Amino acid sequence: MRRRDKSDQPAPEGSAPLAGRVAVVGFPNVGKSTLVNRLTSSRAAVVHETSGVTRDRKELLCDWNGQNFLLIDTGGVDLGDSSPLTRAIAEQARAAIAEADVVVFLVDATLGVTAGDEEVAEILRTARKPVLLAANKIDDPAQEIRALEFHRLGLGDPLPISALHGLGSGDLLDRMVELLPGETAPIAGEEAIRVAILGRPNVGKSSLLNALLGQERVIVSDLPGTTRDAIDTRLIRGEQEFLLIDTAGLRRKRKHRQGIEYYSELRALEAAERADVALVLVDSEEGLVEQDLNVADVARKAQCATLVVLAKWDISHFDTDDLRREIQRRVRQRPTVRAVSAKTGRGVGRLLDDIEELFSRYAGRVTTGELNRFLGELTEARQPPGRDRRRLKMLYGAQVQVRPPRFRIHVNDSTLVTRDYGYWVENELRERFSLEGVPVTIDFIGR
Repeated sequence: MRRRDKSDQPAPEGSAPLAGRVAVVGFPNVGKSTLVNRLTSSRAAVVHETSGVTRDRKELLCDWNGQNFLLIDTGGVDLGDSSPLTRAIAEQARAAIAEADVVVFLVDATLGVTAGDEEVAEILRTARKPVLLAANKIDDPAQEIRALEFHRLGLGDPLPISALHGLGSGDLLDRMVELLPGETAPIAGEEAIRVAILGRPNVGKSSLLNALLGQERVIVSDLPGTTRDAIDTRLIRGEQEFLLIDTAGLRRKRKHRQGIEYYSELRALEAAERADVALVLVDSEEGLVEQDLNVADVARKAQCATLVVLAKWDISHFDTDDLRREIQRRVRQRPTVRAVSAKTGRGVGRLLDDIEELFSRYAGRVTTGELNRFLGELTEARQPPGRDRRRLKMLYGAQVQVRPPRFRIHVNDSTLVTRDYGYWVENELRERFSLEGVPVTIDFIGR
């Protein structure tokens, strides 16, 4: 099976200017993620009948009548719940409101005006942003009269909609585009380095993202499974643009996962598929465990360049050098290993330099002359395998792809290439051309 070339894939982001940002807010379980999926014609936001699935704010590109804008899905705002996680979700929603040019306030028309709706309405009145009040779950036009009750919130005429069936969604999009300010800063383009932050649950992925950004972009909690979606965040450093993707924790036995866990992990796998570089986090408190190797294998199969990050290094009792040797021995791509502490900031600044350097090798090219001189040296260094008085001969080679690198080596008989010899050539190639941590694919083509 031919592996895909990420350089040929259309970027999901795009570099076109945006008309603005629209935040979708409301009480838990009113259908915000369902509406976001409807308006973006996607299934990017995790939807489940369980209340409170969405926690962080997730930005998705929306296109309506030639206008591109960002639609921001948020977690449910419930000021009556004083738990730390619920308060953090509310703060993420407040941040989305502050960043937005227009706010869609979604309410559940089947419940009427609730105390939670009135609390959210008060937040929006003090925010002084244009608000579109949308009464959701009106699945039959005959039920549109239910929307009238929401006039009492004092936020204008409510628009009757059904996020599930699409009723009224076109009218809502028309109103959004009318209120947007016009051209704003572009979102991450194809030149951005796409970085997926991968790891098992509670290993420190969200803490690392916040440390790289210098702000509380995503919720951090001691509870495993706090992050449930893949959260894209654009970062500019100097002239280099990054797209950082926080992901849900990857667990063992994924095929047995159901419900929210299944869809959360599916988003994490999709994030790896569209990334150039994967940061594979290892909990320094616990050392390298089998699931860390499974996560590294996810990055390898997704054809990501891999950098292993030893997180929580400020509280670790393991020896760095021992962990590095074990990781490079057991991870096929032989990645670079960096120790960081998101809490103290140790090593975080250097991480972006490492990502840039790794990406340059991931996107680089070995000249045909260099490659063929290298192949000649390999033949002298180790006798090629043979069978029936025939020896393998590597005739010539060339790099045929970047991002990730792919090499095609023409040989006299491809059936003579053994598994061990192929791995040996791959490792020698990686060492010769500084491709540590970079996925390398070699096709041996028979003459």
